[in-house]
Amino acid sequence: MSVTSTYTVTGMTCGHCVSSVTEELGEVAGVTGVDVVLETGAVTVTSDRELDRAEVVAAVTEAGYQVA
Repeated sequence: MSVTSTYTVTGMTCGHCVSSVTEELGEVAGVTGVDVVLETGAVTVTSDRELDRAEVVAAVTEAGYQVA
């Protein structure tokens, strides 16, 4: 089973921001892929199970950004 969720992350301004968000989300249990579009702030997370929004928010916050 593959689950895809999309979030809007605010505060990203460069490639380093994208890398930070991608790395932190990649460490969330169950995450199998992360796609970040810097221009729009859209972050698509693919996982092998339904993710708890709080886990995603915590990972993005750890990277230094916010989920809108």
